[in-house]
Amino acid sequence: MVNAVKAALQLLWKDLCTVIEYQEFTRENKSTGQQEVIVLENQPCKLSFERLQPVNQTDSAAVLVQTNKMFIDNEIVIKPGSKIIITRQGGRVFEFKQSGEVGYFSNHQEIPLIPFEDYA
Repeated sequence: MVNAVKAALQLLWKDLCTVIEYQEFTRENKSTGQQEVIVLENQPCKLSFERLQPVNQTDSAAVLVQTNKMFIDNEIVIKPGSKIIITRQGGRVFEFKQSGEVGYFSNHQEIPLIPFEDYA
């Protein structure tokens, strides 16, 4: 049974996430390869953006420093290195992967994210 606090918190989760793992598979000729496998789809979550500093100035350009975090049910297990695709209300899509230790709480978990470039 979902407790009242958890249910209320989940009302704020308007985004949906898909989790993809890069897994080994065996071809018909017995050789192995790697392929993307969807392990979780359309799971309610919340994507949060936080700016740590307004702007870092470099020699050539100003760089925005931002952290991204996903709030999701604490019973979901997402393996490190997985691709996390988050679709916001309105259809904007973001691709991330886990970037640090997950914060587990009694009613949710917080997963720090970085933009996805390639599998680890």
